[in-house]
Amino acid sequence: MSVVVVSNRVARAKTDEPIAGGLASALIPVVKESGAIWVGSSGHGDAAQMRESFAKIEALGKGALATVDLPAKHYRGYYEGFANSALWPALHSRPDLIQVTADEYASYREVNAFMARALLRFNGPDATFWVQDYHFLTLGAELRRLRVGRPIGFFLHTPWAERSTIAAVPHHADLVSAMLGYDLIGFQTDDDRRNFEDYLHYEFGMSAVDGAVASAYGLTRLATFPIGIDVDEFASRATKAVTRADVARLRASLQGAKLALGVDRLDYSKGLPNRIRAFDRMLDLQPELKRGVALLQVAVPSRGNIRAYRELKADLAALVGEVNGRHGEVDWIPIRYLNKGFAQSTLAGFYRVAHVGLVTPLHDGMNLVAKEYVAAQNPFDPGVLVLSSFAGAAKELDAALLVNPHDIDGMARQTASAFAMRLEERRERWQTLVAKLRRSSVQNWFASFLHALTETRHAPPRLAASRNGAAPILVDIGGTARTAQGY
Repeated sequence: MSVVVVSNRVARAKTDEPIAGGLASALIPVVKESGAIWVGSSGHGDAAQMRESFAKIEALGKGALATVDLPAKHYRGYYEGFANSALWPALHSRPDLIQVTADEYASYREVNAFMARALLRFNGPDATFWVQDYHFLTLGAELRRLRVGRPIGFFLHTPWAERSTIAAVPHHADLVSAMLGYDLIGFQTDDDRRNFEDYLHYEFGMSAVDGAVASAYGLTRLATFPIGIDVDEFASRATKAVTRADVARLRASLQGAKLALGVDRLDYSKGLPNRIRAFDRMLDLQPELKRGVALLQVAVPSRGNIRAYRELKADLAALVGEVNGRHGEVDWIPIRYLNKGFAQSTLAGFYRVAHVGLVTPLHDGMNLVAKEYVAAQNPFDPGVLVLSSFAGAAKELDAALLVNPHDIDGMARQTASAFAMRLEERRERWQTLVAKLRRSSVQNWFASFLHALTETRHAPPRLAASRNGAAPILVDIGGTARTAQGY
């Protein structure tokens, strides 16, 4: 089997360069180990508008990276427009931030069609396509239109919001019906999968039976595959990172104070203003903590051309300045705020130094920072994870201190509890957490999805068009006929 992984961007595993996003950090190790081909945008536009795009290929361990120059005319409307100004806010339950035009939707569809043509290069007799994330919701349907009959799976790294929120997206019915061109659709949590099933039921009159729905495309299986990390590799990286210059400087600068750490993209879904307010509130409630604790917030800039992100950056900088101005002293400030990225090798060291890891998004598909923080800890003296109950990771990592990111006082109290937690309890919580991480590693995620995709394709029911032009008829293995809409 030749696995072709598709995402908006590919990433290169360079030791001292930042990696943008959880998707990239998750895919690099499995592509390197499995021999898969990872296809994505080069980041450069193709102004010539070539009908047949050309992929440039380079090695990545046992696998390979293939980059495609997407059409320059449509890239901004596809990426900054429909993907990140309509889909991203909706998927993260912020329909109030949806701003999109008909032209941007047309660009989204055109880029999906363009990528489908590029992928024909890899459509061998043993090819299996695995499409990643919300940038390519319609790619499976475009591949089917080009008569690609090989297995095609899709995995959503973000949440899938409730039906009423998804229905706020222009052209939502076209998007979801196109998603049924995939043989397998994977979600981070059972809640996300159930939300998708709820949409199909109320918008299309479709019901899932034994985890599958049928449409004119055939059978589509819906399943949950929580993504993980390579625990041992990340733990090893953290152990080695403590000698790195940035990490040593951070530890020395603390002068014995305990550190809380947040590492996020600068995004409204991450709940950063509430996190800052909770740290501020903690210092109000327990002023004895002043000078004894500090927060380092790494907020990596992203999507700066979108107004909501520019406004968030300005608002967050003002909030940090206000808190530091109120609590700071000439030789101490409570919050260190950095707008830049760091290499994973450096971040691993920061995680290990931090006594408390703050992962408090308002809504997140999984959030691999939570898992990386746990993996990076010193087993003999581990830190404490404070985790939003609205992150997908909370479904597994329930031994963390779970918080409601909308409850500022509650977060303040839990953060203070994390700083004060006894060693015995910290060890007990960490051992529970790391055991769960090992059971749901990124290697297991990769293998289980591909196994499910193969099984889905091996025994599909047969679809036959009805004579009167009504919905296709699904004939299951037992021979009972049902319309696809009523399956």
